[in-house]
Amino acid sequence: MIIGILAIALLIGAVGISYSLSAPGYEGAVSDHFDGKEFRNREPVARPNPLKALAYFATAQLGPWEKWTENTAYPAPPARVGRGDMRVTFINHSTVLIQMDSLNILTDPIWAERCSPFSFAGPPRRRAPGLELKDLPSIDIILLSHNHYDHMDIVALKRLAADHNPRIITGLGNRALLQREGIGGATEMDWDQQLDINSEVRIYGLTARHFSNRGMFDQNRTLWLSFVIKGPAGAVYFAGDTGFGAHFGEAGKAFGPFRLALLPIGAYLPRWFMKDIHLSPDEAVLAHQALNASTSAAIHFGTFQLSAESQRQPVEELRRALENVPGEKPRFWALDFGEGREVPPLSVAE
Repeated sequence: MIIGILAIALLIGAVGISYSLSAPGYEGAVSDHFDGKEFRNREPVARPNPLKALAYFATAQLGPWEKWTENTAYPAPPARVGRGDMRVTFINHSTVLIQMDSLNILTDPIWAERCSPFSFAGPPRRRAPGLELKDLPSIDIILLSHNHYDHMDIVALKRLAADHNPRIITGLGNRALLQREGIGGATEMDWDQQLDINSEVRIYGLTARHFSNRGMFDQNRTLWLSFVIKGPAGAVYFAGDTGFGAHFGEAGKAFGPFRLALLPIGAYLPRWFMKDIHLSPDEAVLAHQALNASTSAAIHFGTFQLSAESQRQPVEELRRALENVPGEKPRFWALDFGEGREVPPLSVAE
């Protein structure tokens, strides 16, 4: 009797916690990817049974990761770059500093010790960010691709909002969660929508193949997306989190050639679970080609152990995939944590 009561109490508590973690849902007009309650992918995404996935990760022999990896020190990024110039610094996971046309743009910032709603559970950080928050240059814009914990770090966003007062741009529905957490002023975008930043720079929201949730009761209630930034320096593609699909070729035709593409290469194994929502390194090379990108930089690797591959496997498989490309090899960087590089103009060969 007592055990039954405790079990019911634990279940009620777990449901209550998950409900409190769930993000507010978007309310708006029905579209080809929104039914009035939930968003959906334009290309169907298969979501395997979560219990099967849980059983796999509980019993499978996962690839090895070091408990902690030390970073190499790199020169700090400049305060800004000029009109027509472009520089990229990989910070960690999907957090990248893009400097172009006198703007400093930060993608999916995460500085948390765990990508989790809890400080005591969830995937722990295995490597420090390549730049500390205090060492960032002044940030003008933050791009948030979706609301998963490894892409939307509320504590870091609060600090960035207080220190930099950036313009936060994200998908439909995410503004309510940010406001609930005391982060105001976010601008929401739908797929196929554009936003003028100034007279020369424009940002576009584009399709991605993924999903969204913060808890158990908000599945796909907010929008996930990729971004294009277009200005005098050229066009940048930020994939966010996505599986492979026709959207890469569509973006390449509409906005290419890209001077820079930021493409995920990690959290891709096992493929039966990850293939529709995360790129493999081989698919990242295909995406680079479909986008007609001059330079790509890898993201979404080496920070948190989120899937079955080993710590260095994404970069090793990316290098093998590039070697297997016939003819001239694509310029696809796997930057070290904190490493920054000037992005060559479209007309300059490697």
